[in-house]
Amino acid sequence: MSQTRHFASDNYASVHPEVLAAIAAANGGHEPAYGADAVTAAFDEAVASVFGADALAFPVFNGTGANVVSLMALSPRWGGVVASEHAHINVDENGAPERVGGLKVLPVAAPDGRVTPASLSRWQGDLGDEHRAQPLVLSVTQSTELGTVYSLDSLRALIDAAHEAGMRVHLDGARIANAAAALGVSLAEACGGADMVSLGGTKNGAMGAEAVVVLAADLRERMAADLPHLRKATMQLGSKMRYASAQLAALLTSVDDAGDPLWLRNARHANAMAAELRAELEPLAAAGAVAFTQPTEANAVFVEMPRTLADELRQTFRFYDWMPGSTPETVEVRLMCSWDTQPGDVERLGELARGIGGVHDVTNGP
Repeated sequence: MSQTRHFASDNYASVHPEVLAAIAAANGGHEPAYGADAVTAAFDEAVASVFGADALAFPVFNGTGANVVSLMALSPRWGGVVASEHAHINVDENGAPERVGGLKVLPVAAPDGRVTPASLSRWQGDLGDEHRAQPLVLSVTQSTELGTVYSLDSLRALIDAAHEAGMRVHLDGARIANAAAALGVSLAEACGGADMVSLGGTKNGAMGAEAVVVLAADLRERMAADLPHLRKATMQLGSKMRYASAQLAALLTSVDDAGDPLWLRNARHANAMAAELRAELEPLAAAGAVAFTQPTEANAVFVEMPRTLADELRQTFRFYDWMPGSTPETVEVRLMCSWDTQPGDVERLGELARGIGGVHDVTNGP
């Protein structure tokens, strides 16, 4: 097993010890299956405490499952889902919302990953046209696939505009913890008034657990009746649910001496490591050897660099090519930090990049 901590994805990261301890604690004796267990009941209580008394949570296996279940619950069969062109549901889930959910994804341009209220008009003209998928759901990602974060005001304005247009709003919260940490707000506040959220756990230190969380009070009764059937029909119902619930509950309720929950500690650290990584690459950017392509607002750094530099760095660290660069000789890469990224990992990548790029580090001296 590799001991190198890479920068490809926060999915690469190990499981947080407090999550492992929670799984172990849930592993004693027999408990009723399919969520009728004491651990899942405790997770439900935690969700009500964090998101409000009207919130309902349904643990699922993965983020794609959470997104598909959420979108199917919010949209009729003939509905369409407006989303950023970069959204996971549009480009990274192998068409699952369309293949499994039967829902047309309607992409809009989002150069920095963030959808704007004005972009909703791209599909609003299709309302009432029986030949077109109906734009009845907006899906937004917080933090976005490009590492940016909606401010509370901009997210609220977007969600209000969608609601005024008769749309329900789903929030892909695979990295909602990172957004909340960056904004200095609660998980509930970071959702900005969305109707439903895919609550991410795996990228934030869990072994493998996500949840569909219903936030809108007017949906509670219907979703309490419908979502159990939908989750089962989409193969997202876990028989030994206590183990998924234990992971999610640990993220929400395991606190340190300062009273900070695990989700916040993990996200805050990952964000800080991304900021440090950007600082390590700043001398290269100042010299014109690389160029940052997005602001670093959460736990991702997007940077365009020569392909030769990327190839040499990849001899030590794994990371993803994101897009072709502005010239054939360059490539845009994504460098993702995790809850377990260490300062030494960041420093080592920075030193390698500066050494390969031949840039003197004026910050740290000769």
